[in-house]
Amino acid sequence: MTDSSALSAAPSAAGRDAVLKFYFGPMDCGKSTLALQLNYNHGRQGRRGLVLTKHDRSGGPKVTSRIGLGLEAIEVEDGLDLVALVTAHDRIDYLICDEACFYSVAQIEQLADLVDEHGVDVYAFGLASDFRSVMFPAAQRLFELADEVSRLQVEVLCWCGRPGQLNARVVGGVMARTGEQVVIGDTAASPVRYQVLCRRHHRAGDLGEPLRGL
Repeated sequence: MTDSSALSAAPSAAGRDAVLKFYFGPMDCGKSTLALQLNYNHGRQGRRGLVLTKHDRSGGPKVTSRIGLGLEAIEVEDGLDLVALVTAHDRIDYLICDEACFYSVAQIEQLADLVDEHGVDVYAFGLASDFRSVMFPAAQRLFELADEVSRLQVEVLCWCGRPGQLNARVVGGVMARTGEQVVIGDTAASPVRYQVLCRRHHRAGDLGEPLRGL
């Protein structure tokens, strides 16, 4: 991308500059629910979009929420070129990118290119940090590039009643401190589950008495 192209963003169909927005928060805060709602709202206005995801809890190419909503989606494989995906269509006005924290950094750069060079609105949703409270590389790049970054305001609570901020990985009733950054849990086939904790109890590894045996 040249300097001149970066300064001359293509206008979107609505006659304005396209935007890259990143919505983040811990699990259970409604990220996928909002993604599905935004897709519905844009579609109602005659806009054409694509819904993307990676490592959805359903195990398939879907966006699913914990309150039972769901929609078929395109699975973002590691080598998928998002610019090529979009430009292969006659017209795409927007992208819904769920679980964007699991995309590659190169794919986040491609999302920015779609906004700046092709006038496509991009709405990305995901976690900010992993089970160790270390930021995902893709999430970090979204924080750096996004036009707008929003922490979702749906209140998620730790077992102690404080606001839940961090996701703990639980294996055999014990909070894990090491392991692969991405491990899918909370499924019937997985021995891994995740639990939202406040900062104090995440640092202490305290899952709360009622939940330790789960």
